[in-house]
Amino acid sequence: MSTRHPAAPSDPARAADGGTASGSTAASGPAAGPARAVPAAPPRPDHPPRTAASAAPGPGRHTPGSGLGWLPFRPTIRIRLTLLYGGMFLMAGVLLVLVIYMLARQALQVGAQLPMTTIPENTRVIDPRTNQVWTPQQFQEQIELWQAQAQHAALDALLRRSITVLVGLAVAAFALGYAVAGRVLSPLGRITRTAREVAGSDLHRRIELDGPDDELKELADTFDEMLDRLDRSFDSQRKFVANASHELRTPLAINRTLLEVQLSDPEASPELQQLGRTLLATNERSEQLVEGLLLLARSDNEITDRRPVEFAEVASQALEQTRAEAESRRVALRTSLAPATVSGNGVLLERIALNLVQNAVRYNTPDGWVQVSTAAVPGGGELVVSNTGPVIPGYEMEHIFEPFRRVKSAERTRSDKGVGLGLSIVRSVVRAHGGSIEAVPRPGGGLDVRVYIPGA
Repeated sequence: MSTRHPAAPSDPARAADGGTASGSTAASGPAAGPARAVPAAPPRPDHPPRTAASAAPGPGRHTPGSGLGWLPFRPTIRIRLTLLYGGMFLMAGVLLVLVIYMLARQALQVGAQLPMTTIPENTRVIDPRTNQVWTPQQFQEQIELWQAQAQHAALDALLRRSITVLVGLAVAAFALGYAVAGRVLSPLGRITRTAREVAGSDLHRRIELDGPDDELKELADTFDEMLDRLDRSFDSQRKFVANASHELRTPLAINRTLLEVQLSDPEASPELQQLGRTLLATNERSEQLVEGLLLLARSDNEITDRRPVEFAEVASQALEQTRAEAESRRVALRTSLAPATVSGNGVLLERIALNLVQNAVRYNTPDGWVQVSTAAVPGGGELVVSNTGPVIPGYEMEHIFEPFRRVKSAERTRSDKGVGLGLSIVRSVVRAHGGSIEAVPRPGGGLDVRVYIPGA
């Protein structure tokens, strides 16, 4: 009887370890799929950028995405759900392969046991190739060796094929998990799109999500109810502003007309004319206050109808309107207007430049100067208004943009310089355009105000 002696089989435990490692490698392949496109940069905020110390995460502070920072793409909820689905399937698959391997190994070992001796004791077996004579016991040991080698070969083949199938199913599981996660999260995308449209001052939009009465529909219905309340609130505010505009402007206009008629009377005494001019100046100040309050109430909403506006032209118009007042106060106007196209409302942008220039002229010193410059910067345009004037304490800068807040200085308490709303209106208009504003006191007195407005 001829025999062949194959090479020693590999250790099943080592084969099982290798199979597990291969399964782990297969898991990392689908997870590191195509990277998502980086979203466009958001507009500049209306506050100064945070410093490195404030931005650094401290103990106990949560940083979004810090748990999956090793990923080469943005760890969105869809990606995390995909990793969760695929990872759970892969772990279950690896466990199943190991269990099947152990059960098959045990079954082969039990089935390979011979119930009896197949060769009588007085029989001799001769290998015709080598003429080697085996005793029955030696031949029985050789049969057991052949059976063990066959078992190892079968187990190795089973393990390799199981790992191959597991890798293929893992890829399919990750792909299917990505599709299912997108399907499950599609209502959230609809909610997000509606929220963005509402952020553009379109409060009439509603989600109106259809489908089963689950948590996502409950969230959408709650969001719709909130939008209804906000819409009613803003509608009431708009009606109040319109009514207040009419009710406040009408008596002031009547008072101004009566005072102008009285001042035009040539028979009026000098004392009466002086009183009329004083009352007319007071009435004009009240009109400015009403206009400023109404503009401040309207400019807090984001601008939706945006058009390209030349920042240099806006600044030039503001300078022309302020030139006479600057000459009367002996303040020199300096300009450095470079082309800078921004996106927004031209009238409101002109109000930004006008308020800043008027503020720089009125809160100045005799023989002082005002420097107005515009320049194109990455992503938009920039307006810088610098002026001489009294020294402003640093602790006053945090309140300079608040309504009716004035810097505590003897030169800034005169009643003919404004109503305390100029910089508040500027900040509101800048916010409505998605820009940023920064005011820095100059060492020798005065301010450097820098306004950034995004481009188209």
